[in-house]
Amino acid sequence: MDYHSPASFAEASALAANATGITRFLAGGTDVLVQLRSDLVTPDTLIDVKKIGGVSDIARNADGSWTLGVATTGAEMSEHPELGRDWPGVVEAMDLIGSTQVQGRATLTGNLCNGSPAADSVPAMVAAGVTVTVTGPDGDREVAVEDIPTGPGRTSLAKGDLISAVNIPARGDNGGDAYLRFIPRTEMDIAVVGVGVNLRLDGDTIAEARVSLGAVAPTVLLVEDCAHAIIGTTLDDAALDALAAAASAACNPIDDKRGTIAFRTEVAGVLAKRAAKIAYARAKGEDL
Repeated sequence: MDYHSPASFAEASALAANATGITRFLAGGTDVLVQLRSDLVTPDTLIDVKKIGGVSDIARNADGSWTLGVATTGAEMSEHPELGRDWPGVVEAMDLIGSTQVQGRATLTGNLCNGSPAADSVPAMVAAGVTVTVTGPDGDREVAVEDIPTGPGRTSLAKGDLISAVNIPARGDNGGDAYLRFIPRTEMDIAVVGVGVNLRLDGDTIAEARVSLGAVAPTVLLVEDCAHAIIGTTLDDAALDALAAAASAACNPIDDKRGTIAFRTEVAGVLAKRAAKIAYARAKGEDL
């Protein structure tokens, strides 16, 4: 195995573009190192990005948006009070991944690029409208998070591509987000269903919304019908019922030992209602 520690993302991209065999990037390593030690994947080329400047930074930009380095850990996100105030759903979703020890290494970027439909941070990022900067052989481009996964364990990233930044939009006024999941155990398990909700209010009326579902399809879903169900409402019972119905209708899950198709479909609607209530309360400056 060839190990590289480039000084820039352009250098990392060039190394990956010219590599042969299996290439993996190393930031937190909570997926790559586990796969390597379990003999699931043995990379021919391992490119460690941790020495690139800014990879662990959390920066609030002049317009109120946020830029996170690709090696920023879940623990660093949870310990950043301003990020948590702006985007509690995104931070809470990342905080659900693994143990305290894992939190000290795990990253948003790794969770996204692992390509798991059950990834906790991805529905929260999709609901928040997060984008990533992708550095490739032709330079940088910005890609919506929902356009990165293409199937279990697969992404849209081409040879020589790697994510070089995570971009979270400005929170703005009267907005709130939330992420909820169902797991068989109380801690450290994989989501059977995950739901992210992000919304903005005009008075008491929902003016904008994004709803995302995880673990109910081959990829995380951005469900426009869920957003349409609650936009223009004050999140009354009728709107919540319509939201639940839209969430369940969007599901295309599998049967496995952790949950049946019928169970996942039902729980998606239940969690969508609960997450929407939390996001709505947060947008009003309340707390649930």
